[in-house]
Order: sequence, then C-alpha cells, then structure tokens
Amino acid sequence: MADAAHIVEADYFGVESGNKVADKFTRSGLTASKAETVDAPVINEFPICLECRFIEYQNNEYGCGVIGKVVNVTADESVMVDGKIDMSKVNAIAFDPYTHGYYKVTKRVGEAF
Repeated sequence: MADAAHIVEADYFGVESGNKVADKFTRSGLTASKAETVDAPVINEFPICLECRFIEYQNNEYGCGVIGKVVNVTADESVMVDGKIDMSKVNAIAFDPYTHGYYKVTKRVGEAF
C-alpha cells in the first residue's frame, strides 16, 4: 500500500508498463523482498503489504479488474499501535481518476456494519 512519501514511485508503477520496460522496478528506485505467503514481491519502502491470492480476472462493459483474497498482511512497526495497524499513521494514498490526483487516506470518519 503506497503512502504519501512515495507518490512519485506509485505513479510511476501505474503509468509505466513492465512489458515495455524490463527494469521497471529498478528504475522506480524502490527495493523488494519476497512475500511471506505468496509468490510476489513486497515493496520494502511501503508501510503495509497485503498479500493476495488470485481469484479471477473480470472484463466487462464496466471495465476490467482483478479479484483477489488477502491471505497475509505485513506492516512496518512505525504504523503499529498496541500490535495493530493504525491507519492514521500510514498516510496511505488513493488515486482519483476524475481529477488525476492523489489524496491521503488518514482519518477514520465512521463505523461500518
């Protein structure tokens, strides 16, 4: 999960195709380690990693997407409080395709369910 400190790198991952740039990850300036549970990289500089197993690929009139199941979560100690992730410390970012902007996701605003 990308954070505000890595907007440039996260944007680069989104706009550059690994099919066209063989060393895309190296060019990003970030480093990776092997995930604990799945066969995928973990970006060491990002504060949280959600390891997912592939469920299905969807492509229809509304667009395309990948469905996965979260099977492991790892987090940097800097975003933990009493053994739990504190999202206000993560400074996670979300992309808004309508304004082409990134926004910080930092504050709990309500309860679910």
